[in-house]
Formats: sequence, structure tokens, C-alpha cells
Amino acid sequence: METKAKPISRSRSIQTTLVFPGDTNYHGTMFGGNLMKFIDEVCVIAAMRHCGRRVVTASTDSLDFKSPIRMGEAVELEAFVTWTRRTSMELYCIVRAENLETGERRETVTAFSTFVAVDEEGRPTEVPPVYPETEEERKLHESAPERYEHRKRRRLEQFSQN
Repeated sequence: METKAKPISRSRSIQTTLVFPGDTNYHGTMFGGNLMKFIDEVCVIAAMRHCGRRVVTASTDSLDFKSPIRMGEAVELEAFVTWTRRTSMELYCIVRAENLETGERRETVTAFSTFVAVDEEGRPTEVPPVYPETEEERKLHESAPERYEHRKRRRLEQFSQN
């Protein structure tokens, strides 16, 4: 297993698709659940690009919907690893919608997800560290430990209630 640090840009993955009638609700906007599936898919690709292993979704949080995505628009999802721990990786995904007739593009959703690398038996396995190269990447990388602690507290509170 390669443990040499990799740049965030190495994991960057982009997926673009068209929003069809079957992807939309009665408002003519994309179903949130369909978008969540797309987010998970592009994040899996980015996570596997980073660690070169199979991965599983550990959590998705901070899924913030900013504007609706309409039928007939293109939806572009961009995901990349922002930070790593021993076996886990935080990924950031930004979703943009584009009206292909006018060229108007807008940010519609941002999300943070956590993935864990696993071996052939499904056991967590180590991932290489990641380092930022741009100002945006640096900000996301530096703020990741705080998000990690927040997720950790939320899980402890959630599972202590059960």
C-alpha cells in the first residue's frame, strides 16, 4: 500500500449528466434522492482514485441545497478528497446546474462525505495522506479537523441515545 502523500487534485472527479423527466418531481425539479445517489457515485470514484482501494460510505453530512435543478438542465458534480485520517477520507462535492440553451451556470448543492478504504475482506485499511495545492483546497483541508470533530460528537450523541 502506497502511503506517500498525494495532492488533492489527484482525486478530483467530475461527472456530468442531463436531467430527464424521470429524474424530477411534480415541481419539475430534480429529486433530492437522485442527486444524493449521483453525489455518492462521484465521491466513490474520487476516494478510490486517492487510495487505490475499495471504499464504503461512512457518512454524508452538510448536504446543503442552494437552488433547484430543473428538468432539461445539465448537472455537473465535482468531488475530491479534502483530508484523510488513518483509514478514512473526507470528500467535498460541489454540484452545478447549467442551462444548456443560455449557458447560465449556478452552484446548487455542496456536500461533505466520509469514506473508509477497505481490503478484500471488508476491513478498514490505511489511506495515504493528502495535501492541498490551491487556496480553496487549503481552506477545506485546514477546516476539516473541525468537521471531523463535529461528526464524531454527533455520532456519539446519536448512538448514546439508543
